[in-house]
Amino acid sequence: MTFDMNDVEPQQAGDLIPDGTFAKVVMTLRKGGTDGTGDVDRGLLKSSNQPGSDVLMLDAEFTVAEGPFARRKFWQMFTVQGGKLDDAGQSIGWKISKSTFRAMIDSALGLNPEDMSEAAKARRVLRGLADLDGISFVAKIQVEPSRNPAYKDANKLDHVVLPTAPEWKRVMAGEAVPAQPTARSRPAATTAGQPTLPAWGQPQAAAPAAPAWGATSTAAPAPQSPPAARPGSGPAWLNP
Repeated sequence: MTFDMNDVEPQQAGDLIPDGTFAKVVMTLRKGGTDGTGDVDRGLLKSSNQPGSDVLMLDAEFTVAEGPFARRKFWQMFTVQGGKLDDAGQSIGWKISKSTFRAMIDSALGLNPEDMSEAAKARRVLRGLADLDGISFVAKIQVEPSRNPAYKDANKLDHVVLPTAPEWKRVMAGEAVPAQPTARSRPAATTAGQPTLPAWGQPQAAAPAAPAWGATSTAAPAPQSPPAARPGSGPAWLNP
């Protein structure tokens, strides 16, 4: 018996989404086996593999939802507990992550980030971090140079694109937005025994379909007064 490999598509080795690409992405959370602070986050978090570290992280997989890079994936960890503390004794990593999560919600729902009406504030309330699973928003994607020459560069989330940015409306309208690369110098290699796990070394799951709540309006963003979410019924995007 023979196997004819000529009709198989060539391997796309080392392909990265170009630095500075704007795209709608879907975030899927991968459980790490450590409980969060509430029942909804049971088994959700991942402990650091560094000896003596108290860091707990959210393990996120991002899938491009549409456009020329549809179904392409990248991965990122978000600190939600522990690590370096600020002067007030708060986790610096968690403060950064929390700001990113709020931006995801605003981008997903088309909320003006300056809208602090009671209705808008209610839509930013989560039962737990697990409510972010499946959220769809506009992202700018970067290429992060590897810290270890043994590993390849990887795609990461540069930042969440808010409804007040012109690129948000264009992406939501299905337009092609030119990439805006950010110049970065290659960081020094990590010490031996502490490599950064590359994106291509992580397990992959099937690309999730974009949820209905991800179909945000393409109208120019403005302060809104959306209906408040029903208490205890989950995040706003599950209550259209």
